[in-house]
Amino acid sequence: MTLPVFRVQAAVDEASKKGSILYNCGGPGSDCVNDLISLGDVLQAATGGYHDIVTFTPRGTGKTLPFECFTDNLSRGAGMPTQVGNATDVVVGETWAKSTLYGNTCATVQNKTGNLIGTAFVARDMMQIVDALQEDGLLRYWGISYGTLLGSTVLAMFPDRVDKILLDGVVNPFQYYANLETETLVDADATFEGFCKGCVENPDVCPLAKNQTAEQLQESIYTFLEQLRLSPIPIPAPGGGGTVLDYSTVKGSYLYVQLKFPSAWKSVAKNLAAIMTGSESAGEGIGGGGSKEVSPSSPDALYGIKCGDTFTENQTFEDVLPVLEARINGNRIAGEISAPSICANWKLHAKERYSGDFRVKPLNPALIIGNTYDPVTPLVSARNVSETFEGSVLLQHDSYGHTSIMQASLCTAKAIRAYFVRGELPQPGTKCEIDTFPFSGTTGWDELIPRLAAEPVQPKQ
Repeated sequence: MTLPVFRVQAAVDEASKKGSILYNCGGPGSDCVNDLISLGDVLQAATGGYHDIVTFTPRGTGKTLPFECFTDNLSRGAGMPTQVGNATDVVVGETWAKSTLYGNTCATVQNKTGNLIGTAFVARDMMQIVDALQEDGLLRYWGISYGTLLGSTVLAMFPDRVDKILLDGVVNPFQYYANLETETLVDADATFEGFCKGCVENPDVCPLAKNQTAEQLQESIYTFLEQLRLSPIPIPAPGGGGTVLDYSTVKGSYLYVQLKFPSAWKSVAKNLAAIMTGSESAGEGIGGGGSKEVSPSSPDALYGIKCGDTFTENQTFEDVLPVLEARINGNRIAGEISAPSICANWKLHAKERYSGDFRVKPLNPALIIGNTYDPVTPLVSARNVSETFEGSVLLQHDSYGHTSIMQASLCTAKAIRAYFVRGELPQPGTKCEIDTFPFSGTTGWDELIPRLAAEPVQPKQ
């Protein structure tokens, strides 16, 4: 197997370099190369410029043991469960049944290499990259989203070989490996409330505002979503065909997904206003999901890695039902139930799965970052992981969205930089304000990078 590796050079000369930082953008199923290209300047500025930033195409993605269960998207769309959990009164059972067929399909199509793409394998690949770099033999790492699960795994497997590790937008590893992820959506509603609050506070850029309070706007959107149950909106295409904006598409595939990206909220509000008022532009940017992810996951690879990691051989519908009910009833805006259903029916588990403890003492303490309102990886997960790794410190990034990269903060960036360049951790209980606002239409990094450059940090002598 050949493992493609890519890097952005450090900003300093060769003699001043402090090694490399491996970066994983999440997923699973993302190759992260486009992230490195588009975010290279952000990653360099936030880490201080003394390190090469390195990423690689993990197993199951790109050309590294690619994991695909279908030959085209039409077949995949017909074969994968995609409805949100409360779309109909029979969707839970239908999702379970389709998950069984999907798991069988992937096990048949990927029976040669599909059990070689798990997270434990990728953790070992990372250490081989560290060895190939021929630096000091230690890993420096920044992982976001699923990248934190990968980071937690590599830290648990190789605690004495990790110099510095930043986990940003944290997945609960205990729930992940057990396929019992009830924690992941607990801040989704609070994030949606932030979307509505930001809208009414910025009516000049949010056409949904209409002299409403945030609570009134929130209820008007929920009322509209309920109407879509019985009255989906057909959007014809000029050449024939088209798309249907139904409850699951607008709520699950679009609105909930976009809560991860506050810089997109201005355009999200415009799109929602268009379909709620029957505008001719209704449906633009919505029918396909409209994800703002730079390196989106391959759907098959996502489940091939995630479900292949889990210990679900004996998991029954009755075992998983409490998880599904928690996801459906624990919030109003999300309700995704496909992942636990698919993983419970998965047949192609990784040949190596990490089954050890995460309560380890690393060589050096980890830096953990959690957003105040993250619809995917809530702050409570960051707290749980911070309490697991001895000596680690949790920094609360006081923003909406998924991971600290989505809304820039000088305070957070300085803390990251001090950690990687000087080995200094923020004080426990640190809470960093952001330097942008959700309806600005930007992440704020274009303005923040020059400010960081004006206040360079020096390594310890």
